[in-house]
Amino acid sequence: MATRPRRRRFGRTLLAALVMASVALPLSGAARPSAVPAPAPPALAPIGTATPEALAARYAVNREGIRAAERMAIEHGDRRRAAALRALATPERRFLTFDGRDGGRTAEVFGDLATAERIAVLVPGSDTSLDTYERFRAGAAALREELGERAAVVAWLGYRTPSTVGPEVLTPGRAEEAAPQLSSFVRGLGTLRPTARVSLLCHSYGSVVCGVAASGTGAAAMASVSDIVLYGSPGAGVDSAVSLRTKATVWAGRGSGDWIAYVPHVSVPLPFADLGLGSNDPVSEEFGARVFTAGDAGHSDYLKPGSTALANIARIVSGRAPSDTSSSSQETGRA
Repeated sequence: MATRPRRRRFGRTLLAALVMASVALPLSGAARPSAVPAPAPPALAPIGTATPEALAARYAVNREGIRAAERMAIEHGDRRRAAALRALATPERRFLTFDGRDGGRTAEVFGDLATAERIAVLVPGSDTSLDTYERFRAGAAALREELGERAAVVAWLGYRTPSTVGPEVLTPGRAEEAAPQLSSFVRGLGTLRPTARVSLLCHSYGSVVCGVAASGTGAAAMASVSDIVLYGSPGAGVDSAVSLRTKATVWAGRGSGDWIAYVPHVSVPLPFADLGLGSNDPVSEEFGARVFTAGDAGHSDYLKPGSTALANIARIVSGRAPSDTSSSSQETGRA
């Protein structure tokens, strides 16, 4: 019985150390992604009203918006951002939304959204912005390849993600800002493709975004979601799967090579915020999600081509059972 109190004390100590380190690290040495200017995006009709022709027109409008943002980045002298934007503006890329301000907000489509029978929405974690977008895109493209025809993947970078070395990553604040946008986006997809199977795939801090969206006032907008998949998760902003106000099946997975296993699941009240992302580990029995095997995935490897994690996530999106699942933790990634 003494083991659990010691573990909780250790968790609180570790979390406090993480907070002090994140506050003390010098973050002002490099320009933040939000410092690069970009034009305001044009007003577009709701996604749910789009016909196939309207989708094509929407992609073209956003392509022009990306090019305008590239020109502004060049004028600002940020060649790195300009190069990243130039890659996004090629004719084969399709963006439902694009806003280059404040680090960037995008929703890129892989596959034919107009005819898709299965739609996966990827929600990223910390340190995802236009400047680091390629790694997010690569995972989306790999998942689309694994799913095959009649499927679409949407890489939804719809919020200001926290920094891994900043205090915001230890609180649900950014997730609370993002949740209404995610709920609205999912509602639009449900209207656009009412017969499609929609899955939310929530990586790392993105798990907190999905958890807040599915448990808060916008939960009704998530009615079209069949599965919520939490992977590489530090917590979901709630203490259990039943706290999510959803009929979707809640899944959780973590690879044996993922360092996130050592992040403590505790809540520490401080004068400026309550730190912590949920008291129960999403792959634990106490949380109550269906656990799927993620192999030896590291924190950024879940959508790596050929991996166990990618194969099982694709099976979930397709409405099939992943291999080697159970109702409690099997492969937690703990030593």
